[in-house]
Amino acid sequence: MQHAPSAETGRRAGWREWAGLAVLILPTLLVALDIGVLFLALPHLSADLGASGTEQLWITDVYGFMVAGFLITMGTLGDRVGRRRLLLIGAAAFTAASILAAYSTSAEMLIVARALLGVAGATLAPSTLALISNMFRDERQRGVAISFWATSQFGGAALGPVVGGLMLEHFWWGSVFLLGVPVMCVLLVAGPLLLPEYRSPKAGRLDLASVALSLGTVLPVVYGIKELAAGDAGAPAAGAIAVGLALGVVFVRRQFRLEDPLLNLSLFALPAIRAALPAMLIASAALAGTGLLSTQYVQSVIGLGPGEAGLWQAPTGLGIAAGTLLAPLALRRLKPVTTMVAGLSLSAVALLLLVQAGADSLVPVVVGAAIAAFGVGPLFVLGTGLVVGSAPPEKAGSAASLSETSNMFGSTLGLAVLGSVGAAVYRQQMTGQDAAHETAARENIATATALAERLPAGAGDDLLRAAGEAFTTAVNTVAGVGVVIFVILAVTLRLALRRGMTDV
Repeated sequence: MQHAPSAETGRRAGWREWAGLAVLILPTLLVALDIGVLFLALPHLSADLGASGTEQLWITDVYGFMVAGFLITMGTLGDRVGRRRLLLIGAAAFTAASILAAYSTSAEMLIVARALLGVAGATLAPSTLALISNMFRDERQRGVAISFWATSQFGGAALGPVVGGLMLEHFWWGSVFLLGVPVMCVLLVAGPLLLPEYRSPKAGRLDLASVALSLGTVLPVVYGIKELAAGDAGAPAAGAIAVGLALGVVFVRRQFRLEDPLLNLSLFALPAIRAALPAMLIASAALAGTGLLSTQYVQSVIGLGPGEAGLWQAPTGLGIAAGTLLAPLALRRLKPVTTMVAGLSLSAVALLLLVQAGADSLVPVVVGAAIAAFGVGPLFVLGTGLVVGSAPPEKAGSAASLSETSNMFGSTLGLAVLGSVGAAVYRQQMTGQDAAHETAARENIATATALAERLPAGAGDDLLRAAGEAFTTAVNTVAGVGVVIFVILAVTLRLALRRGMTDV
């Protein structure tokens, strides 16, 4: 059964709530945009700070590690101390860490700044989403508000490479981190005026042991999955995942024993959460995995530079943004489950363009990836609405953190699993190459491309052509897996929601 509507349900939001939504969209847009601009800035800051290869990996990954590790804690902490208060504290911390990152004088200093940005960033998504659930008690208006929130998130990811490229053409690399300073200043000024405060009236003390266990669960698992995806550390990565899962069992058992747990597992008794969270996780995995391969295809097979490749990848972000924005309009004629299933079916059809792609199919690959992303949009926005809307108001922060955590874990899992599938297909396709170059060329297409540039013209062209064809086969294969995933997901989601909830 869904959570019974509160006394406020049905009250329509006024101008104050919509103005508050605009304020909440600012940090959401910024965090998404901040991720995209870093990848373009990485070569510049690495040269300036003398960052090693390992340090470059930490600069890019530590932010995601910290966000993933602290999402559950921050979502529940907002329920206890106040969602607006936590949001404003996070915004102030994000501003300070952004300035620290922009003016870093060493790779180590930048890594620390990025870690602090991750902790601060973990406060933003669950706080903004939980506040939306408090501000918009009318179900239809809440759906529209969440669609705007999700659109800003995915639109920011699409705009990141474009904005980053423009800034790097005119300013130094630190400028990309300073993007957040004026945005957060607006939030700090307007937030107390426009945003309501909410905290659970029954909130207890924060269980620090549960916080430690949640970090001990999430961080090793995310680290292990990323390492397996990179193919660099088989046994240590598997060991990290095993440790994380073991601590996860301890964490879950502790939550059932606590009177006031860090993560209220009773939320999983709600049919919408049981159905929507796994669906969003799996869809995130499929989209991230196919997106990784299509991005590498544009750069390594087609041979576009980073700036031009970023522009060609923008339609994917814009596609999912459009899908989230238009989902509430579809609800005027269709039920939520029908809208989500139709979108997933469209994604499956769109990926067939990637299944049929050749080594010179730039437009079909970009269009296919963009339409697939568009089709997933309704699941993300409507699924998030089901998760947050079905939870009691005092648990909205915890529900929001679950939604964000499922998406992050799904993306990480997709990069690892489908990335590994693509790498295996590429290596198998490259087995027949010249023995003198086979080992290096089979490592990945980037290595093969670098090797081809050092070979005589004829041999280099042959190797480049073979690597391109091998990687295209990898794209075809991963896209085929994505088609199967989306079809199965569409069928199971429809059955799960239809069986558990008659009004969706």
